[in-house]
Amino acid sequence: MINKRNRWLVNIILVIAVLAFVGFSVVPIVSAWIANRQSSIATNTPPSDNTAGVSPDLQADLQAQATGYQLVLEREPNNQTALLGLLQAQLQLNDIEGAVQPLESLARLNPEDTRYGVLLGQAKQQIGDTEGAAQAYRNILSTQPGNMDALRGLVALLVDESRPEAAIGLLQDTLTTADDVNQIQANSVDVTAVQLLLGELYIELGRDAEALAIYDESIKNSAEDFRPLLSKALLLQAQGQQDEAEPLFTNAAALAPAQYKDEINRLAAGPELDEGDGAEFGAGTEASDPEPNLGENDPDESDIETGAETETETEAETETNVTPAAADGEESE
Repeated sequence: MINKRNRWLVNIILVIAVLAFVGFSVVPIVSAWIANRQSSIATNTPPSDNTAGVSPDLQADLQAQATGYQLVLEREPNNQTALLGLLQAQLQLNDIEGAVQPLESLARLNPEDTRYGVLLGQAKQQIGDTEGAAQAYRNILSTQPGNMDALRGLVALLVDESRPEAAIGLLQDTLTTADDVNQIQANSVDVTAVQLLLGELYIELGRDAEALAIYDESIKNSAEDFRPLLSKALLLQAQGQQDEAEPLFTNAAALAPAQYKDEINRLAAGPELDEGDGAEFGAGTEASDPEPNLGENDPDESDIETGAETETETEAETETNVTPAAADGEESE
C-alpha cells in the first residue's frame, strides 16, 4: 500500500508521462502563473505573490502598463495586442481576477486556439468561479471532445469539487464515443492519452488495480506506443516492484522517440525521495516536476519548483515586448 505522501509522488510522475509525452500547450506569457499554481498544489501552500520579488518601480511600471492597455481597449475592445499585454501585466501583478476579462475576449476572438479557453477555465477556478470554469472547459469539449487540455482541466475541477465519479464518467464516456468521433474526424480523440489520464485519476483515488487494468488494456491496443508502458512501469516502481517495472521501462525507451529516451532512462533509475520518505521508491535521480523541459513552451524544472526563472523571463518580456503605445491602433480583424 502506497502511503499518502508517496501516492502524491506517483501522481506527479504520471503527470510527467501524460503531460510531457502527450503534450500540454500553454501560452508562453502565462507560464510563470501556471508554474506557481502547480508548485502551490504540490506543496499544499497558497500560491505565492508574484509581485513579492518585483521591485516597487517595476510594480508601478506594470500597473501603468495595465492602465495603458485598458485605455486602448476602451477605444478598441478587440485589439489583441492590447489584450495580450493586459493579460501579461495582470498575471505578473498576480491579479488573476483581472486576467479573466482579457482571457474571455481572447477566447472569443480565437475560438480555434483552445489554449485561451483552457487558461480561462484555470483562471476562473483559481478565483472560485467553478461554474464558469466548468463552462469554459465544456465549451471546448463540445466541439473538440478529445481536447486533452480541456479534459484534464475539467477532471481536476471535478476532483476538487469531490466529484471523482463524475470525473471518471467523463473520461469513460469520452472513450466510449471515441470510435464514432474519430470516424467523423480522424485522430481527434487520442484514446491512449485519455486512458492514461483515467489511469492517473484512479491512482489519485487510491484505486491502483483499476489503473493497472487500464494500462494493460492500453498496452494491448497500442503495442507500438511507449506511453502506457511507461505509465505502468512508473506505478509498479512506486509500489516497490522494481523487477517488474524494469522490462517495461526498457521497452518504453525502445519505442519512444529519440528525444524522450534519456528522460525515460532517468525515470527508470527511480525518483529521489526526501529524507525520511518510504524506502519503497529506492534511491535514484532527482525527482521530476509536473512539466519537465521537454517541449518548447514548457517551463524548466527549476521554474516548476520556485517559479523564479520563469517569472524573471516574463518580467523581461513585459519590458521588451508589447507596450500600450505599440498596441494603440492595432485593431484585430
